Amino acid sequence: MVGIRGATTVDANDAQQILEATDELLRRLIEANDLTPDDVVSGLFTMTADLNAAFPARAAEVYGWNIVALLHSTEIQVPGSLPMCIRLLVHAYSRRSRDEIRHVYLRKAVALRPDRARP
Repeated sequence: MVGIRGATTVDANDAQQILEATDELLRRLIEANDLTPDDVVSGLFTMTADLNAAFPARAAEVYGWNIVALLHSTEIQVPGSLPMCIRLLVHAYSRRSRDEIRHVYLRKAVALRPDRARP
């Protein structure tokens, strides 16, 4: 089992923006790591305190994750941290080694881990 991280940002506290950004994040994370719904054990979504217009996990239903244990939480408010940010930690079964796992950072969230962000 591996942990796969990802993050993205939105421009406004808008339900459609949150769901679209989360959809993009999930799609890229799934494609980059060859995941199927049966591979995914759980997912933890966090959002910064300035976001509350939608539950990001709603976007996961499109990928068959309605059978996956998902949880939402608010990110801790560290002064100077990236605003309007959605983060994701997925636990999944994979034949890949840890160094083969592709973490996904999109939009302004690339600044969180530029060493792991890939086009």
